[in-house]
Amino acid sequence: MNKFKVTFYPDNKTAEVAKDTTILSAALSCGVYIKSECGGDGVCGRCKVIVKGGKVNSQPSGILTSDEKKQRIYLACLTTVHGDVEVEVPSGSRMEAIPGTKEIYSESQEIESKEPVLSDRIFRHSPLSTKTYLELPAPNLNDAISDLERLFRQVSKIQGLPLMQTGLSNIRQLGELLRDSDWKVTVTLGKRNDTVEIVLVEPGNTSAKNFGACFDIGTTTISGQLVDLNTKKVLGTKASFNKQASFGSDVITRIIYARAEEGMERLHSAVTETMNQMIRDLSSEHQVNLNDVTCIVCTGNTTMIHLLLRVDPTYLRREPYVPTANFLPVLRASEAGIVINPRGLLSCVPGVSSYVGGDTTSGVLSSGLYKETGLSILIDIGTNGEICLGNKDFLVACAASAGPAFEGSGVTSGMRASAGAIQKIKINPKDLTLECVTIGGAKPAGICGSGYIDAIAQMLAAGVIDRSGKIKIENHKRVRNSDAGKEFVLVFKEDAAAGEDIIINEADIENLKRAKAAIYSAAAVLVKHMSFQFEDVKKIFIAGGFGTSLDIESAIRIGLLPDLERNKFVFIGNSALSGARQMLLSAEATGIAEEIARKITYFELSVDPGYMDEYMAALFFPHTDLNKFPSGKAV
Repeated sequence: MNKFKVTFYPDNKTAEVAKDTTILSAALSCGVYIKSECGGDGVCGRCKVIVKGGKVNSQPSGILTSDEKKQRIYLACLTTVHGDVEVEVPSGSRMEAIPGTKEIYSESQEIESKEPVLSDRIFRHSPLSTKTYLELPAPNLNDAISDLERLFRQVSKIQGLPLMQTGLSNIRQLGELLRDSDWKVTVTLGKRNDTVEIVLVEPGNTSAKNFGACFDIGTTTISGQLVDLNTKKVLGTKASFNKQASFGSDVITRIIYARAEEGMERLHSAVTETMNQMIRDLSSEHQVNLNDVTCIVCTGNTTMIHLLLRVDPTYLRREPYVPTANFLPVLRASEAGIVINPRGLLSCVPGVSSYVGGDTTSGVLSSGLYKETGLSILIDIGTNGEICLGNKDFLVACAASAGPAFEGSGVTSGMRASAGAIQKIKINPKDLTLECVTIGGAKPAGICGSGYIDAIAQMLAAGVIDRSGKIKIENHKRVRNSDAGKEFVLVFKEDAAAGEDIIINEADIENLKRAKAAIYSAAAVLVKHMSFQFEDVKKIFIAGGFGTSLDIESAIRIGLLPDLERNKFVFIGNSALSGARQMLLSAEATGIAEEIARKITYFELSVDPGYMDEYMAALFFPHTDLNKFPSGKAV
C-alpha cells in the first residue's frame, strides 16, 4: 500500500501515512494537535488548515467560504492525502493552553498500579471499542447492494450485531476507500448506548492495534492508565496533581469560579491539558500511535465530570442540589477536548448525586461491595471523602469534605504518592531518632498521605504531640518555632532530595486532624443513621492512593478508621480507577455500574442533627471518647 509524507508547518513535523488518511489523523500521528470539537464530522469548522502543496481530496463543506477555498484552506477532518503534502496549521486551529492555566505542579509521574486484592470479580471481555478485520466480497451484478449495506452485512455476519450506525464522514469516503483497499478493511466498533457505531473504517488489517485509556479525575489528583484493549494489559499508570487547584482547593470554590468570566473554560482546560499530556506521554513511552487510542472512560466526583464536559455546575451547590446529568450518553472524546483518535469515544461512569459521583460507583463496582452478603463499608479517603455502606440488598452513601491533606496538598512537605515520597515512618521515643521508607527507595523528597498518617501516629506514641495535636517537646534539634507554630523535622536537608528540611508543623497537623475527623465522623453518622454499629460491619474496604502502604494500626491510632478487628480491613488502592478500567474493558461491567448507581441512596450529612457533634468529638487523636478506641487508651 502506498505511503505518503505529510509535513506540517510551522512545527516542521512529518507523518508517513496511507492514502485516504485524513490530514487530521496524520497530524495526530506526528504530535501536531489541531482543534476538532466535532470529532472529525466536519461540522465545527475548527480544523482549518492551508495546503501549501501536494495532492489531496476534500469532501464538500458549507463551512468554508469561496475566498477560503481560493486560498487552499481545507478542513483537516474532511481532507484526505493522495500524495506527499505540505500543510500549514494556522494559530487559530492549534490546540493551545488557555491563559490562566499556568503549570503550578510538576508533570505527571509514572506510579505503581495498585490493584484491588479481590480477584474473583471477573467480567466478560467486551471493550468499549473493538477492531474487526473484514474481507468483503466485491460487488457484482448478482450482488449489487450499496457499499454501506455491504459493510453492515459483513459486520453483522461476523459480530451478530442487530443495530448499527455510522457517521456521514465515514459514508462520504467509503466508496473510494473500499476499492483502494481491495475490499479489505478494519472497522472500529464502538458501543454507543443501545446501538453499535462503526466509528472508523481503515484500509488493511489494523485490528492488532487497539488501545484505550481510563482516568480518575480527583479534586486534587488525576490518575490515568493506558490499556491494550485486545490483551487487557495495563501498559502504564501515571498520576498528576489536578491543575484546577490554582482556582480553588475544593469543589465549592471551583463551582463558584466557573461562573466568572472565562472561568468554565479555564477549569475545563486545566483538567484536559493534564489528561492530554498524560495520554501523550503514555502513548509515546509505549510506542502507541494516538490514532490507535479509540476510547476513554472517565470517573470522578460529579463536579469534576461537569467541568470536564463544560457542563454548568452551578446547581450542584444550590438547594435541592441537582446535577445536570448523572447518566451521560457515550460521547465523542473530542467534544470534551480529549486528544485521541478524532472519532474516538468517551464514556463517563454514572454518578449518584451532586456530591456522590462516578468515583463512588466505580469503587463499589471494583471492590465487589454490591454483592457482599454481610454488611460492608467502602471508605474512599481523598479530598472529597466518600463512604458507601451496604451489601447485595442495599447501598447508601454520603460525602465528607476532608480537604487535600491526605493527597499531599495543602501541607508543608506534602507530595503525591510517587518516587521519593515518605510512606512509612518509625520514631524511637527515647532519642527521637527516625527511620523512614520512601516509595521506590529513593532519597526522601516529601511526605505522602500514608506517611503523614504514620508520622502523626508515631509522634503520638513517642510523646512528641498531645491528643490535640500540639507539639510538646522542647529543646531538641528536631523541634523549632515557625510562623505555623512549632515544627518537627522528619528529614534534615542534608539527607533530603531537594536539599531542604522535610518537616511537619502544627498547622499541618491541624489540617490532617480536621481531614481525619471528617472521614471518621461521616462513616460513624452513616452507620448510626442506618441503625447499625461499627461492630456490625463485616468488611471495610479502604480506597485511595494509599495502595497497600497504609498502616492500619497508625490509621486507627490517630482516629481515621474505627477500632475494629484488623482482619476486617481490606486495602484496594485506587478503586475508582480500577472500576473505570473494568468498564473500559467490559460491557458487562458497564451494565452493573449503571445498576449500582441507580441502587445507591444518597444521604446528606448536613441534615443529620448529630453530625456536627460527631465531627467536633473527632477533633482529637484518636477521639474525645477513648472508649471508642480501646487499643489506643495507653497513648
